[in-house]
Amino acid sequence: MMRRDLEFLLYDWLDVEQLAARPRFAEHSRDTFDAVLDLSEALAATYFAPHNKKGDREPPVLHPDGTVTVIDEAKTAVKAYASSGLIAAPFAPELGGMHLPSCLGRSAMALIQAANPSTSSYLLLTAANAALLAEYASAEQIETWLAPIVEGRYLGTMCLSEPQAGSSLADITTRAEPCPDGTYRLIGTKMWISAGDHDITENIVHLVLARITGAPAGTRGLSLFIVPKVLPDGTRNDVMVTGLNHKMGNRGTSNTVLNFGEGGDDQFEPRGAVGYLVGEPNQGLAQMFHMMNDARIGVGFLATAIGAAGYQSALRYARERTQGRPIGVKDVTAAPVALIDHADVRRMLLAQKSYVEGALALCLYCAKLSDDVHSSEGEYREHASQLLDVLTPIAKSWPAQWCLEANNLAIQVHGGYGYTTDFDVEQCYRDNRLNAIHEGTHGIQAQDLLGRKMVMGGGIGARRLFDTIQQTIDSGRRHGGELARHAGNLDRAVARMRSVTEVLTATDDVTVRMANASLYLEAVGHVVVSWMWLEQVIAAAAVTGVFADGKRAAARYFFAYELPKTASQFDVLATLDRTLIDLDPAQL
Repeated sequence: MMRRDLEFLLYDWLDVEQLAARPRFAEHSRDTFDAVLDLSEALAATYFAPHNKKGDREPPVLHPDGTVTVIDEAKTAVKAYASSGLIAAPFAPELGGMHLPSCLGRSAMALIQAANPSTSSYLLLTAANAALLAEYASAEQIETWLAPIVEGRYLGTMCLSEPQAGSSLADITTRAEPCPDGTYRLIGTKMWISAGDHDITENIVHLVLARITGAPAGTRGLSLFIVPKVLPDGTRNDVMVTGLNHKMGNRGTSNTVLNFGEGGDDQFEPRGAVGYLVGEPNQGLAQMFHMMNDARIGVGFLATAIGAAGYQSALRYARERTQGRPIGVKDVTAAPVALIDHADVRRMLLAQKSYVEGALALCLYCAKLSDDVHSSEGEYREHASQLLDVLTPIAKSWPAQWCLEANNLAIQVHGGYGYTTDFDVEQCYRDNRLNAIHEGTHGIQAQDLLGRKMVMGGGIGARRLFDTIQQTIDSGRRHGGELARHAGNLDRAVARMRSVTEVLTATDDVTVRMANASLYLEAVGHVVVSWMWLEQVIAAAAVTGVFADGKRAAARYFFAYELPKTASQFDVLATLDRTLIDLDPAQL
């Protein structure tokens, strides 16, 4: 089902075939796009899905000598993916790639993510790492570090958080001391580093935020460094794993505490992990945002893919499992009916479908905007860039919240069986719970949306969003009937969103504004996904059959059950409520 939905979104809605008319994508056609999806489906079924539960039962192991090992099946899967050329595909031909559009690459990865979230995460981080290097690294760094990543011989990470700092990057204390040869020695500790160590590949390229000695305090003084696990001469760098974090879910991905420069003078001289500065000093956070924004879209896809996996499991179970009799049937000797024949089970399934397919549309829309940014010029490119900036925090957080709820409902459909390890849905929930936390929590995304994205450039991004949604509303009204009713409901919600945004951004009390940012993100996210549903049913307006009817049913559910929730949320936001500010912590 996910493949069918991807094809509808890519070809019937986004019309990605027209990308081939642009020079960057001129070598492509629907044939190459379908071939990539076919390849990913085959890889997912053959190499990734079979060890999903084993990876959960047998997480990475840290050995006394400081090495980390993973199950053989994970190594085989990553190597098969690399051998297929899919790591290289998004990059330029001179790096062995083929400029595969982002919306196709993301779709292909979503199939892998649905099959095995943990093993796919090694690849997700590597892709974001490689994209940053391609943008900012020197020619020598590209040849030394990026080329082996593209070939699949190295994998990559991002190292931001520290035990004492968490998400507060201004408080990073890892320092970088310059050396006469132009390299740096990094000393400090990084925490929560996904894929921070493993034996999948011969090397790991860490991208590390650190402060050069004497640099300004706060985020203005952060620089970005390439810090490999193994140096070019084959010797081990002073990067030590001091612990693995034992996680609730996503257990197949190693998550590490890394110490840089703690090996001791006898082993490493001078003390510190060898690092190579990327770009200019004190530009590290701006550079890292390139990777973080890429990873945030990837997390949105990951959350969506796990939600889709749980939904498909629940749908199969509801069709196969018989239990109870229809309301009104008093004959206890009558044959039990399938779970799916009960209205409340259909409610839970339809809710899952509306969350998952709405989230997938949002993430693919962002991927298409990224393609527009990289392949167009002038006003069109500027429009895509500004719209993508506004939508990125929503595309990260909304799927993480609501596709997790889809997994919650999938467990409920299974009843008591769903709470056991005999079925996949409990693992889906545990795996998906991480996505609301990493690459920026809901609160961080909310502050980014309301505090930065909706006010940047005098509010140009917000106006782009409102105007683009309005175009869809106008189209829906022209179709008449149910689409016009959906359009009218969305129009009223957007008007409310616009007025509340004006109230929030006009207040001089930043504390009040930010205290309510998470509620704002949730409300705006629901409006945006309603827009995605109106877009989908407009694209399916002339299509008949079960698939299109399913789209219309899910849209009907979202407009009837979900969009109305935003009214009360906007009511609270409009009052500039101070409950959270005036609360005495002693009252908690």
